[in-house]
Amino acid sequence: MRLPDKVVEKALLMLAFSSIAILLLITLFIFREGAPLLAKVGPGNFFSTEWRPGEGQFGIALMIVGTAAVTLGALLLGVPFGLACAIVLAELAPDRMRLVLKPAIELLAGIPSVVYGFIGIVVLLPGIRIHLGGPGASALAGAIILGIMILPTIVGISIDALNAVPRSYREGSLALGATQWQTIRRVVIPAARSGLVVAVILGVGRAVGETMAVIMVAGNAVKMPHSPLDPVRTLTANIALEMGYASGDHRAALFATGILLFVIIMALNGVATLVRTRRKRPAPRPQAEVTAADLVVAPDNGPDSGAP
Repeated sequence: MRLPDKVVEKALLMLAFSSIAILLLITLFIFREGAPLLAKVGPGNFFSTEWRPGEGQFGIALMIVGTAAVTLGALLLGVPFGLACAIVLAELAPDRMRLVLKPAIELLAGIPSVVYGFIGIVVLLPGIRIHLGGPGASALAGAIILGIMILPTIVGISIDALNAVPRSYREGSLALGATQWQTIRRVVIPAARSGLVVAVILGVGRAVGETMAVIMVAGNAVKMPHSPLDPVRTLTANIALEMGYASGDHRAALFATGILLFVIIMALNGVATLVRTRRKRPAPRPQAEVTAADLVVAPDNGPDSGAP
């Protein structure tokens, strides 16, 4: 039996609105549970460095520092490798290599985070402890694991952004005499800049929201890190570790932490959407940075050239 198009359209519309409704319910629930504590203790207590829930101290500043440390480290590792890999796959790699490497990188996104955590415990932590010192479980270990985990996001979106650059841009640059690398560096990458920024922003969101792998390798110590080898606790790890036994204001403080994470993720997604929207607006055709002056070969002033 064939369903009328109107029925299918209405059903899909209801599914779309149901997703929005579920998101709104989750948002309302988180704010209902956490907002009263924020009003009760005030920003000064909530953003202090004292996390002692049993004594009424709910400062999450140390967890914010831990989250920032592992996220920044993940970006320092993941962004250069991710962008370089995307450039190679989109512009330089032969078709056979692309057919093998691109699915392999995308497969990284399907590996459960607990598997990354186990690999970190077995391989990464002993290596850091033996060769660099410290307890092994540290901000550095969390940054390395997160740097690997955000690669599929950065690589996939960056490849799409590079492939969206019109072929005529490349042909025009090559016609001027530019090399392939000059074309990539001065024409393709500037034209795809907004898409590459979106890839990095979404990678940040992926790193901020990760929980299980960070719990397993970061050490989970509520203290101020003074080096990458010190253990840290992130916001997500704090919620996961203490929600099982928290009650009263302690439980409300964890929900308040969830509000902060919710705001951070929504802000990152909003910025990514804004950048993506600006990229889709019609704009004047950008001029290649490779000019004729850049491609003029310097005259040979050797003894046989006849030049003074």
